[in-house]
Amino acid sequence: MGASSTRRTASVAGSRERTRPTILDVAELAGVSKSLVSLVLRHAPSVSDERREAVLRAAEELGYRPNAVARSLVSRRTSVIGVVLSDLHNPFFVEVVDGIEEQAAASAYRALFNTGGRSAAGEASAVETLLQLRTDGVVLVSTVLSGPDILEVAKTTPVVLVARPSRWSTVDSVTNDDRTGARLAVDHLASLGHRRIAHIDGGVGAGAAARRTGYLEAMQQLGLAAHARVVPGDYTEDGGAAGVRAILRAGRRPSAIFAANDLAAVGTLQALEEHGLRVPADVSLVGYDNTSLAALRHIGLTTIDQPRREMGAAAIRLLLERLTAERDRARHVVVSPGLVVRRTTAAPSRSA
Repeated sequence: MGASSTRRTASVAGSRERTRPTILDVAELAGVSKSLVSLVLRHAPSVSDERREAVLRAAEELGYRPNAVARSLVSRRTSVIGVVLSDLHNPFFVEVVDGIEEQAAASAYRALFNTGGRSAAGEASAVETLLQLRTDGVVLVSTVLSGPDILEVAKTTPVVLVARPSRWSTVDSVTNDDRTGARLAVDHLASLGHRRIAHIDGGVGAGAAARRTGYLEAMQQLGLAAHARVVPGDYTEDGGAAGVRAILRAGRRPSAIFAANDLAAVGTLQALEEHGLRVPADVSLVGYDNTSLAALRHIGLTTIDQPRREMGAAAIRLLLERLTAERDRARHVVVSPGLVVRRTTAAPSRSA
């Protein structure tokens, strides 16, 4: 390397100690123009191998990273999709996230995650953060955000709801058929001989109303409406445990319980055992979601499966359709649930 090159390297290296290296630093060190550096970073085929190598070597030496913010100002795209998850404690979201990340990466996008802590106010704050970061679209997973707030977001960026149906022509959605899922749970318990089947519901959680409706419809259709009992709960272990306490306080216990999701079912299981009741010998139990918790050997929960990974991937595909201007009207994708039978359900005992 000549004396002038050595001085230039020292000069650039000195500036690097004070600030982050810029595209101008890379151009100076490589001995090329800023525009040529830009062409190399955009993988333009018109650059000679020699100059491309010089630019890439300089960028590596300086530790240069392209400024995504500056690039987004030019392209008006960040190639980042914002995702709001209702509750990080619920394992249901893990496979939804897997599907989101895989599909986003396959489409040259990145996903940026935030959480709302199961509150509308928390979700509104999380969405606002993502909008300020100029994400190209927003995916709301099991959101409890109000309808007007969702529509307000959709005025400025594409929005997809996951595990919550959209009633709006401007908001896409990917949902499980929760009414059918609830009916599968009740049908399974009834086929084993259960008549007194209670439901611990999911409160204001996404899909909870549809599961509650499906439960009541199934009880009606099976001639068991007189035995139907809905107990308030939510999508947490505490919600399931509180539901059990309410059921037992009310008197005659059911022979089976359908909990609104797997977390609530785990809380239900623990509370039943604390009250000296065995599952399924005394009370059969069905959850919803088919999360990793349900498959644990010491739990072995009978549950309703949602294709979680598929739902996450479908949400990204819907969002990208909007971004590439393939359509401007909403699509509402509904996936089918399935029954997964494990060891928490059995025929009712004589004592039950």
